[in-house]
Amino acid sequence: LRRPARFPLPLFRNSLIDDAKARLKKHDVGTKFSHLLSNKCSVLLPLLVKEGKFHLLFTLRSEKLRRSPGEVCFPGGKFEPADVDEVATALREAQEEMGLCPHQVEVVCCLVPHIFDKEILITPVVGFIDQDFQAKPNPEEVKDVFLVPLDYFLHPRVYRQSYLTYSDHRLVLHCFEYTNPENGVTYQIRGMTARFAVFVALIILEKRPTFEVEYNLDDLISSSEESLLKLYKHVTSKL
Repeated sequence: LRRPARFPLPLFRNSLIDDAKARLKKHDVGTKFSHLLSNKCSVLLPLLVKEGKFHLLFTLRSEKLRRSPGEVCFPGGKFEPADVDEVATALREAQEEMGLCPHQVEVVCCLVPHIFDKEILITPVVGFIDQDFQAKPNPEEVKDVFLVPLDYFLHPRVYRQSYLTYSDHRLVLHCFEYTNPENGVTYQIRGMTARFAVFVALIILEKRPTFEVEYNLDDLISSSEESLLKLYKHVTSKL
């Protein structure tokens, strides 16, 4: 008996990626909210498919940094005058932090931003990176670079959550504990980084998480925008 032909892996991977891109593009807000705050940052959410599954790439910040030393985050940083837009900021920072060249990234969309520290608008830029990308971390900024399966942010093994209530809105704060099976190192992924990871997982995988989220899962677009605007209203009323 002849074995059934296997679906060619590159073809399968491309199909997965094409489906994910289509879902992400529906949630692309571009520069719709850029006017809200003048103090801006961008982060790159780098996606790739490994062994038939989506993964997100994270960095572990150097202990030498003044802000958030030793924390897990996405590559990113402050908008600079030479940056054309939020995408340019994210790509520049990713190159500076871990040697990811802009031509190695296919940017798909900008998702709904988040307000950090009451005055900084942080835009998540989502892109697929080259499968064979080898990180070259800048030791002044990055201690480590690692991958986490995307579905971990819907069905985690170790997870905690807390809440922040303001006005009539409750913000869910996620904290994931992930142990890298390759080297046994355990990472804490929390705060805004965890928030963006959850949101991307909800969009791409279209599955319900095992924990509470603040979004309406049947209308992610409207509920995520509503959440941002409520936070913005709360923040600006305090200024």
